[in-house]
Amino acid sequence: MKRASFFLLIAGAIPALVAFSSAPAPVPAQSDMTFFLTSRGPGDGANLGGLEGADAHCAMLAEEGGAASGLTWRAYLSTTGDGGVNAKDRIGAGPWHNANGVMVASDVADLHSENNKLSKENSISENGEVISGRGDDVNRHDIITGTAEDGMAAMGDGDTTCSNWTSSSADGSAMVGHHDRVGGGANPTSWNASHASRGCGQEDLRGTGGDGLFYCFAMR
Repeated sequence: MKRASFFLLIAGAIPALVAFSSAPAPVPAQSDMTFFLTSRGPGDGANLGGLEGADAHCAMLAEEGGAASGLTWRAYLSTTGDGGVNAKDRIGAGPWHNANGVMVASDVADLHSENNKLSKENSISENGEVISGRGDDVNRHDIITGTAEDGMAAMGDGDTTCSNWTSSSADGSAMVGHHDRVGGGANPTSWNASHASRGCGQEDLRGTGGDGLFYCFAMR
């Protein structure tokens, strides 16, 4: 009698175990990430397809990184000439958080002040990875911006935006910042305006410690 009861108990538990094991895995919550440094560029140096192409690249990487839907992503890039725009005017109002939930800046003024939290540790990719910088085996700390320290378009005698992000020529140039806040140039600790690039091609950018990477911010 006891043996029969035992088998009945086991038989009754099996369907419950099967139902439990076949239950769908919980869907992870979407990230509250609203800022990242691209893990890779489109691959043609500073030719990003203009601002539109750069913004689309931000949106693509954000989706790959699990960012929440419904956000409008903008590349932190300026353009010059007729119809030129300033990077600070196209990224929304903030605040901005990285993939680890760290608030890197509360608003535009904070972003362009000494109080921002941008650094090698915090200016991470859409996947939460630290981008290599000065002193690492591969230096990728030159981040293209075309922008001055105050967030306005960088002005100079020559090209500062690689023909508004449409050129991969060795003849052009772009203003770059250092995501790790160290290195050479006129402003080595600046995240957005350290020095001009050697050229606009992929190898030109790599030659001075870059890889065609740029910052992406979400507008709410």
